[in-house]
Amino acid sequence: MENTKIEWADHTCNFWIGCTKVSPACDHCYAERNAGRFGHAKWGKDEARRITIAAYWRQPLRWNRDALAAGRPARVFCGSEMDFMERNPQVAEARQQAFRVMEATPNLDWLLLTKRPQEYEKFLPQAWLAAPRPNVWLMTTVESAEYLWRIEAMMRAPAAVYGLSLEPLLGPLRLPKAFLDLGQRSWVIVGGESGPGSRPTQPDWARSLRDQCIEARVPFHFKQWGQHDAQLVKLRSKHDSGRELDGRTWDQLPLDRAA
Repeated sequence: MENTKIEWADHTCNFWIGCTKVSPACDHCYAERNAGRFGHAKWGKDEARRITIAAYWRQPLRWNRDALAAGRPARVFCGSEMDFMERNPQVAEARQQAFRVMEATPNLDWLLLTKRPQEYEKFLPQAWLAAPRPNVWLMTTVESAEYLWRIEAMMRAPAAVYGLSLEPLLGPLRLPKAFLDLGQRSWVIVGGESGPGSRPTQPDWARSLRDQCIEARVPFHFKQWGQHDAQLVKLRSKHDSGRELDGRTWDQLPLDRAA
């Protein structure tokens, strides 16, 4: 998608659509709702993954040209309706083709977000493991302390930047020192849950993560409160709750390749 509404990316890209739920963060998956609403795909291990059309795959090449002309890399979230590291034979060939697209678009920062970070060191190209691409950032979702292991699993694969999507944030987190010690090569995104059945994010959980990032000089991004505001009041829309944390917005980014 061009010009996404997601605050921390410029575009979203889904080389296929469909996934399988693996943890509590998936319970109220917005991508599953959207795919069901529009008939794009069904979620589940044995359901078909829908590979997106050729014209869609050509969009990143145009985004790359635009970013080059602008003199600044554009950030691409991959993927909002899939998990790029899903171990599924249906997507094996598409994943290899996607790696070639990323190689061909050096002016795009590809933000690979997965709930399966243990697969990075298995599925990333061997050449990337030997020499991490500066435009490929590895990211994982961590919703509660039970899934802190994903950070260590992610960091077993070398990368230019490591990012955390702590959304939906379902409990307090103390981030590991090895991650925080990366400073500007790491990135923390925090957000509450929106949509049907949303669970509240306690303000002190978000404050603690902000303070950990400030102390370690790690870029911090507060995306949203979600369906509940900072007073834990359930609202009709995530837009009503806003995205200020203690009176300000947090939109920090990791290392700026254009600087």
